[in-house]
Amino acid sequence: MKEENNLSKTWKFDFSCPNKWDVDIQKLKKFIDNDKDAVIIFYGGEPLLQIEKIKEIIDKINVPFRMQTNGKLLDKLPIKYLNKIDKILISLDGSKERTDYNRGYGTFDKVIFNINKIKSEGYKGELIARMTISEFPDVYEQVKNLVDLGFKSIHWQLDAGFYKCDFSEDKFSRFVEEYNKSVSKLISYWIDEISKGNFIRIYPFVAIVDSLLKNEKTLLRCGAGHSGYAICPNGEIVACPIMNCIKDFEAGDLDFNFNELKKFTINECSECDIRDICGGRCLYWRKAKLWDKKGDGLICNTIKHLVSELKNKIPEINRLIDNNTATKNDFEYEKYFGPEIIP
Repeated sequence: MKEENNLSKTWKFDFSCPNKWDVDIQKLKKFIDNDKDAVIIFYGGEPLLQIEKIKEIIDKINVPFRMQTNGKLLDKLPIKYLNKIDKILISLDGSKERTDYNRGYGTFDKVIFNINKIKSEGYKGELIARMTISEFPDVYEQVKNLVDLGFKSIHWQLDAGFYKCDFSEDKFSRFVEEYNKSVSKLISYWIDEISKGNFIRIYPFVAIVDSLLKNEKTLLRCGAGHSGYAICPNGEIVACPIMNCIKDFEAGDLDFNFNELKKFTINECSECDIRDICGGRCLYWRKAKLWDKKGDGLICNTIKHLVSELKNKIPEINRLIDNNTATKNDFEYEKYFGPEIIP
């Protein structure tokens, strides 16, 4: 009998996961100070449940700060501290109806209220709408909804391949077909907006085009396990936040020098013809193998379609650059601060 591919049989879990903050701030500061390029990203769960800790870290450590949040408590962090956080990714899935469907009634209105409030108080940083695309493939329509709300920076992640029990080949095949059509429509819209002088930072598009323009080869594009790590509440360091409590992905702790942390690579994609532009999509997805090969192949189909469609637009983008409608600098972006780039 073929053994079932079960994550708990292949990875070592520690189910006594820490939920209490035990990190000494001075030890954290010493660790961060050893990395001349350090950036701290407040992440969760929901980081704004620990506002006093956020304030303490900002007060005592002098590095750039970023945050990923559901946005419901944005109004609770004083503007003095918010303006120390230069980029904030906020969970919004598009329209009011879609966001409330995914995240609970009233979520959209509360988050939009908080966004408007911090703007009125003088927030100066970049606000990125961070979408989750799950059972509905209409990424074009939902991105347009966010643009109409005034967002100039948008990212999304496909909720696919992260749970063992949720794969249906027929259902997901239909999703991929419609999603790919919607991505193509969104790319055409994006290029058309650039031609009008309206540059929207749709991060999966911006970053991939940047690499194509530079003929750049990339590692795992979120940085997990090679350029970015997650510090757990007890000071353990893992490859990314989703790997908290998975022993196999512990990279060290705060007593390590940053350069001594264990590095992780994706070897499963070595034969893929877009490996150097995709980077492997997601370390957790690749190592967990929670979907079968057909399921993973369908996910890869979405990435190949995305890359292929953007490659086809490079001549048009070069023309826009040549006539000064856009510049190569427009497509440059800060790596590893939150958007995974490959949905």
